[in-house]
Amino acid sequence: MYQAPRGTQDILPEDMPYWSFVEDTARRFAMQYGYREIRTPMFEDTGLFYHGAGEATDVVEKEMYSFKDKGGVDITLRAEGTAPIVRAYLEHGLHSLPQPIRLFSLISVFRYDRPQKGRLREHHQFDAEAFGEDDPALDAEVITMLWRFYEAIGLKDLTLQLNSIGCPVCRPEYIKALREYYTAHLTDPTTGEPALCGDCQRRLEKNPLRLLDCKVPTCQPIAAKAPSFVDHLCQACTDHFAAVKDSLQTESIPTVLNHRLVRGFDYYTRTVFEVWPPRIGAQSSIGGGGRYDGLAEAIGGRHTPGVGFGTGIERLILNLRDQGVTLPDTTRPEVYVASLSDGGRAAAADFARELREHDVRVIAGVGSRSIRARLRNADATGARWAALFGDDEVRDGTVALRDLTAATPETLPVGAAVERVVKAQSEKAL
Repeated sequence: MYQAPRGTQDILPEDMPYWSFVEDTARRFAMQYGYREIRTPMFEDTGLFYHGAGEATDVVEKEMYSFKDKGGVDITLRAEGTAPIVRAYLEHGLHSLPQPIRLFSLISVFRYDRPQKGRLREHHQFDAEAFGEDDPALDAEVITMLWRFYEAIGLKDLTLQLNSIGCPVCRPEYIKALREYYTAHLTDPTTGEPALCGDCQRRLEKNPLRLLDCKVPTCQPIAAKAPSFVDHLCQACTDHFAAVKDSLQTESIPTVLNHRLVRGFDYYTRTVFEVWPPRIGAQSSIGGGGRYDGLAEAIGGRHTPGVGFGTGIERLILNLRDQGVTLPDTTRPEVYVASLSDGGRAAAADFARELREHDVRVIAGVGSRSIRARLRNADATGARWAALFGDDEVRDGTVALRDLTAATPETLPVGAAVERVVKAQSEKAL
């Protein structure tokens, strides 16, 4: 027996209502804010992620699914959503259109990592990106859209974690201060043993900002007292960050300033953010993002400011279930239609067709069954109505219509039965 590869999952019919609800709401909100959908390939040239995300990041060093194709080209399964969309923006000349360009995507992302709750080797994201403008109002728009989306799907008690990690002007001075601080804490003064984990010892030389993001418990007290980036911002970054905070305050979004927040990719500049649910675990963030004004240049394009977010759909569904959010009932059929005799097959098919033309969800019973078996099948589908056609109903132009919620059978003319069902569905929609 074959099984799904480790770190992947089958999304079964009973789980699909959550997925459909989240994805449909994501599309609706993105379009409300003027974002248009884009789809990029599932795999890209490896260099896109190597130069975009940063060669010293955990994703590039440890987690990418990379291989050579039959032409000898280095290929990587989509490791994150932003760089491919930036590549598409540059490749197709979207910079020549009125700016900013607002795009969104629903994608699969692949990471070779230890599978854990809410984070599989194949996971899914809702991404939104806006290019061509460095106005802090666009940062606030992206954050606000993500926050309102979470509200719309019913998540509560969230907090926005916010930070600024500066720009090429002010970042070198901060990196210098951070290195000096961590160098002074390389060893435990009481034991003489190394105070930093092996990864952090490497990060100190190769990528100091990642020090702040370390999850190893022994590194936490050191990171907690590390220098704050906002104390080292240049005036332009200070003004930008102040404008973002003011806009979020106007939107009444509860914000926590988090000086340790840096995100996982090297392309971020200035604004970075994450949204945390009330129950904080190993995978605390349900979504996040930030500004990346140098990413387009890093992958060989012209200077193009950008800002965006990604939010994991698996984690959203886990939190929806954890918070007991009730989904709208949009998947169950309204009517179960079946024949009780060979003579009733055509009439049942015509009735089902007419209901579907009125946008009524219908499931058709097939095979030969007794009336009792038909009603059991109807109950099992979750339908409200059962519509049955036997020889008598065909002769009289009627249908045996049973309201399964009240167990009340009626025999109605076919036209009247259609009106009854359509009216009931309209009232339910209200």
